[in-house]
Amino acid sequence: MWNLNLFEMGRKEFAFCGNLLIFIMMMSVSIRTTGQTSMPEVLSKGTLKEQLDYINDKTRIYEEYRAIREDLFQKIKSNSIDSLNGAKAAIAGLKGNVRARDVKIDSLKASLVSVKGDLDQMTKTKDSISLLGIEINKVAYNALMWIIIAILAGALAIGFMVFKRNRIVTIHTKKDYEDLKKEFEAYRKASREAREKMSMTHFNELKKLRGA
Repeated sequence: MWNLNLFEMGRKEFAFCGNLLIFIMMMSVSIRTTGQTSMPEVLSKGTLKEQLDYINDKTRIYEEYRAIREDLFQKIKSNSIDSLNGAKAAIAGLKGNVRARDVKIDSLKASLVSVKGDLDQMTKTKDSISLLGIEINKVAYNALMWIIIAILAGALAIGFMVFKRNRIVTIHTKKDYEDLKKEFEAYRKASREAREKMSMTHFNELKKLRGA
């Protein structure tokens, strides 16, 4: 029984050493080919999602660790930062548009209130109203005022619709930016942890081999 246990332990140690040797060979091949492999086109022209999918498909997982070339990691990191900066610029532009729309809407509201005040005042006067030195019938004057009000109300409605659309776009863009930021942070954290674990494992194994 003791001999069987020793044999089983020896077999496990042999299998572990074999796996370690294969892993070291894979890493050495990956390091040698880093400077010889060209940058994939998808990392220069593809969307960020396509780039992440490419990395997910092309990188290998060994012993729950994912190995990625340094130049690919730096490229996708740079692309992610560019995407984040672009999203920030787009959000800033949309906020500026929203502020401009708010000013325009406030101006239209003020104009509408002023016109309504003029209309209320004019309805209290006589049937004949002087407008720019011209006597106009009260009915015609009221019709003119209501046309102006309708135009202003239409402009106000259009401004409100544009404001609402821009606000929705801003909310969606901000949400996409936050999702993208979280995705990138998670990816960067996982990559860093994988590297640290890989380096520590490699260091411990070298230490064991040197001690042996």
